[in-house]
Amino acid sequence: MAEDIPYNKTLDLAPDTVDQVMPGVRRVMANNPSPFTFKGTLSYIVGHGNVAIVDPGPDDPAHVAALLDAVRGETVTHIFVTHTHRDHSPATPALKKATGATVYAEGVHRAARPLNIGENKALDSSGDRDFVPDVYLKDGEIVQGDGWTIEAVTTPGHTANHMAYAYKEANAMFIGDHVMAWATSIVAPPDGAMSDYMASLHKLAKRSEQIYFPGHGPVINDANRFVNYYILHRMAREASILHRLGKGATDIPTIVRAIYIGIDPRLVGAAGMSVLAHMEDLVTRGAVVTDGAPSIDGEYRLAN
Repeated sequence: MAEDIPYNKTLDLAPDTVDQVMPGVRRVMANNPSPFTFKGTLSYIVGHGNVAIVDPGPDDPAHVAALLDAVRGETVTHIFVTHTHRDHSPATPALKKATGATVYAEGVHRAARPLNIGENKALDSSGDRDFVPDVYLKDGEIVQGDGWTIEAVTTPGHTANHMAYAYKEANAMFIGDHVMAWATSIVAPPDGAMSDYMASLHKLAKRSEQIYFPGHGPVINDANRFVNYYILHRMAREASILHRLGKGATDIPTIVRAIYIGIDPRLVGAAGMSVLAHMEDLVTRGAVVTDGAPSIDGEYRLAN
């Protein structure tokens, strides 16, 4: 049920050029388009003079150069990282070396749950396992800069260490990959967890910020309304999975074919991981049963 979210896929932005999205916030998009990153990963510059950068982006010298060019004549005092996927954090060392800025994040890359037998964290090629922040932030901590104030907001789900940053002066939030205007966020175990993701969505729905600056795609306005669309979408996806199980489907590939109609073939694997994330949640809640730990190749049935 992708049509239940009012997607916005309009983003007229050239890679590695600076663009002001609101007073006090600029953005630079990396040249890394893909089915997972849309037109590219967005880095944000907060403030003027003494500035912060949110999400340095991928390990791409051209993108780092574009960011440094965008802040020429200014001082980068803070670097904030929303999460440690390879399109968001690997440029951090180069940016820190060039600017001397202090790096803030929730923590290092880690799995959302203990690994099951047969799972190998080395298989997770999307995680930046070299990233280590200078300052580990906790939920609700405040970081102040020159004319701007950032509140750390833990939002696990897409990754275990995902953190959003509320920009207090504008009642806005740098939301990373937790919510995006152009598509739903991928939740792939063991990197992410659906139970955490849903809890974070409900947490965001209770907050006041009405503007989201996502890691990919256009700015989200009327953010609370959009978050509620995301919640309804995930609830509908869960209902579809339970419906297919009730009809006799037992494995994830069969369910993916039934509920992801018309999906880009390049995203079939990600869809399977998303269904697995739902299965983990449903098994934990006792609605679905499987033999052993939930896995991508497991068989599932409704609980009696």
